[in-house]
Amino acid sequence: MELGQYLRILQKRWWIIVVAIVATMASAFLFSRLQQPVYQSTVEVVIQPARPDLGLTQSAKTLLRSYMTIADSNYWAQNVIDRLRLDMVPEQLRANARFAAEDDRMVIRIEIEDADFVQANRIAREWAVLLQEWRDSQNQLQRKEDRVYAELRDEPSYSQAWPPRTAIVLAAGAAFGVLIAGGVIFFLEWVESGIVRTPADVEQWVGATVIGVVPPLDS
Repeated sequence: MELGQYLRILQKRWWIIVVAIVATMASAFLFSRLQQPVYQSTVEVVIQPARPDLGLTQSAKTLLRSYMTIADSNYWAQNVIDRLRLDMVPEQLRANARFAAEDDRMVIRIEIEDADFVQANRIAREWAVLLQEWRDSQNQLQRKEDRVYAELRDEPSYSQAWPPRTAIVLAAGAAFGVLIAGGVIFFLEWVESGIVRTPADVEQWVGATVIGVVPPLDS
């Protein structure tokens, strides 16, 4: 198809695009408003060797994922539940918990999702405190120069994880509307592709130049 044909289709079907975009944006906005908000609390625990020794630092980096694996367990989840008196089982709590080890920053990041942002912060902080206390207990078995400490980088902070921000929801709705409109327009053009309306359609189908047209009879 030539550019002129695309422009003709847009000029003819533009209202389909507008209706589809408005409808999908409105639907996406209403859907997001009906969803229960879910908040994500994030806290970071800094793993810090007792001395700036390359060997000890490399050893601590290697053990980062081991520390993360130990923290991400039903045993630790049960400790958090007991300390905060939560009405859930460890499997439920772990399903809403995420752990990540960042070797370059020497940080273990803990993320907790919950419908209550206050509780999400409490859980995240308690889990980080457990990691800090565990490292303190392990350090008691080692020499001071070989110890690896765990410290809270900052207090937990939360953000809304679901539904996304209104701007993102509307943008996604608009993009989906464009796709729907494109499908509808393609279908309509395919259905009408066999209908001859203009001399240009005759030339396209027959492959010959139109040299004359019989005018319609005057009623």
